[in-house]
Amino acid sequence: MLLALIPLSLSLPQASVDISSLPVRAPAPLAPLATDWLLDEVARRAEVYRDEQGQTIVLDNGLLRRSIRMTPNAATVRLDDLMTGRSLLRAVQPEAMVTLDGVPHAIGGLTGQPNLAYLDPEWLAAMEAAPGAWRVTGFDVGVPSERLAWARVRHHAPDVAWPPPGISLRLDFKEASGDGSAPPGVTVSVHYELYDGVPVLAKWVTVSNAGSRTVRVDDFTIERLAVVERDSIVESREGEPMDPPDLRVETEYSMGGLSYKNSRRHGYRWLEDPDYTSQVNYLKGTPCLLDVGPENQVLRDVKPGETFESFRAFIGAYDSEDVTRRALTDGRIYRTIAPWVTENPLMMHVRHADPDSVRLAIDQCAEVGFEMVILTFGSGFNVEDSSDANLARMRDYVAYGAAKGVEVGTYSLLSSRRVTPAGDNCLNPLTGEPGGEGMIHGGTPSLASAWGQRYLQTLRTFFAQTGAMLLEHDGPYPGNLDAAARPPLQQGVEDSRYVNWMLSRDLYADLRARGVYINAPDWYFLAGTNKCGMGYREVNWSLPRAQQVIHTRQNIFDGTKYKLPSMGWMFVPLTQYHGGGAAATVEPLDEHLDHYRAMLASNLGAGVQACYRGPRLFDTPRVRDAVKAHVDWYKAHRDILESPVIHAASRRSDGRDLDWILHANPLLDEPALLVLHNPTDRPIKRSMSADLYFSGLEGSVTVEGGSGADLPAARSLGEVALDARGRANIDVEVAARGMAWFSFRRP
Repeated sequence: MLLALIPLSLSLPQASVDISSLPVRAPAPLAPLATDWLLDEVARRAEVYRDEQGQTIVLDNGLLRRSIRMTPNAATVRLDDLMTGRSLLRAVQPEAMVTLDGVPHAIGGLTGQPNLAYLDPEWLAAMEAAPGAWRVTGFDVGVPSERLAWARVRHHAPDVAWPPPGISLRLDFKEASGDGSAPPGVTVSVHYELYDGVPVLAKWVTVSNAGSRTVRVDDFTIERLAVVERDSIVESREGEPMDPPDLRVETEYSMGGLSYKNSRRHGYRWLEDPDYTSQVNYLKGTPCLLDVGPENQVLRDVKPGETFESFRAFIGAYDSEDVTRRALTDGRIYRTIAPWVTENPLMMHVRHADPDSVRLAIDQCAEVGFEMVILTFGSGFNVEDSSDANLARMRDYVAYGAAKGVEVGTYSLLSSRRVTPAGDNCLNPLTGEPGGEGMIHGGTPSLASAWGQRYLQTLRTFFAQTGAMLLEHDGPYPGNLDAAARPPLQQGVEDSRYVNWMLSRDLYADLRARGVYINAPDWYFLAGTNKCGMGYREVNWSLPRAQQVIHTRQNIFDGTKYKLPSMGWMFVPLTQYHGGGAAATVEPLDEHLDHYRAMLASNLGAGVQACYRGPRLFDTPRVRDAVKAHVDWYKAHRDILESPVIHAASRRSDGRDLDWILHANPLLDEPALLVLHNPTDRPIKRSMSADLYFSGLEGSVTVEGGSGADLPAARSLGEVALDARGRANIDVEVAARGMAWFSFRRP
């Protein structure tokens, strides 16, 4: 998998394109769906068909539709949001672009569109193949394949599949000008995947070399879409930028941030379209041209018989501006394209790595139902120590844990450190030295350096030889440029970001195939990681305990707008962490059991796992029983607790009154669960309305509920009728500093 070079298939594209083998179907008109796709399973499966004229290939799953005209050359001529009936595309662009041996090439595309504000189907007959563009020569239809291997060794969401069900399409292109500008024997293929039941499609390119000499891929553009503008502003002022079109765009090439918003910048961008002369903006500055590809060059050599594969882009549509609907759409997308993010083991960060401490932690985890022990930072365990004694020590811990049903893993620091010699760090292009202005985390080692190559091999060897099942990687390569040439992997600053990202991605793919769980504070989910921070500021865990509880619930509420509950970690400092003294720590646990209960209820009630960091999980039988009671309750409702949070039906914690989180998943037998918390020092009793629309429940529901403390058995509250908006009126009573919960099911 190194550097994305894969063997070349012996099958060559067809000499001409004949799409008559595809089934014929008249595309449905653009009209809003009659049902809510977030509640009712979409009856249509993803399919590939041709139009009645035999000139267009259509990818369609009932939610999103892409139409690619195949004559006189391949070009996307429609991109339709079938949820709302919107046309998203306004103009034709090439299907992709690649630069080979320094020469840029357009892949497919048509020219002659008279107005780039919209695309009238009547214009297509007069449009011509773009001059110099590579011509489509063949296609292939199939099903999605595994992007990477996922070893399913622990609990995950019940409604996920890998690879996702759907369809795939490959279009093959060859240079057609005959002017010698392209290396002979090269085929560029554009790949598409469309999945069942979710409005997102994948796209990537490959460059296959059947020639006799090595070809260099300097750069590529996976997608260039001329999209209908979101803002139509005559005059835009400095400091008041226009919003780009409202597409959900994500790529594997994400790094350097704990959120989708700040990690996406390296893989795509919204550009102005100066050829769009009829736009309203006088300076033609509307951001309405989507460009998907790396910021910097890639400079990959493709030898005869090999194929270069780009990273993948995932392009989806939202059906609303509503925050809740968008969050639910994102959750469906992640469950489809990275289903390993639904793994969510209960984890303890053991503070010391000596045998007695680790065995105590494993014993206690097994006793209360925790599922994973991490030899955390500062524990004294060094994953970079490849000695036989160190590997044997971890093997003993892994075997001891396996006998008790507890996985064991460890921590490793990559980013935010400097290594020796200095030249093995990413060297700042401005100074030629490590660190300095513009370097994320103050700098990071180069994975393409001699040190970096040893480091990656050390990690692979460690997990292969010990059977450890978790890597807490602090953190992945964050995107720093590196001024050094590091042959044969890296040419220099131009390809340094791409090379370091690939090396990091390949490590995670290898570990994902082993079933290793990966905690990493960065947005490498599509590369195989499981979890990053939900909302994490280290000094907050040095605040007094009562304040930590409020921050916990605030962080979770905010973080689950962009992540599934299983995608973000929280923190519980059982021992002192970054200061704060006794007022900030839970130890001695028995003395602060009420606070410990509140932290367990706040995290587990949201379906979120925290890093419980300390030497032990309990110090007395009553603490043990309280922890186990919360874990047992969580596991009894695990699937719904790990389902999306409905923010419109929840209330963010403010320390003044009740706050609550509602989970909903219409695909489950337990479609909704409401968890309430009382942060005040007085009991609160009142009637409230639970909005169950996104649970899919209708008519009436059966309700059961319980209170906090040690979570006694649930009691039935009978059947409750829903009003016309899907709301259930219930009476709630929550003890001071306590919690309560309500489960809703079909009668």
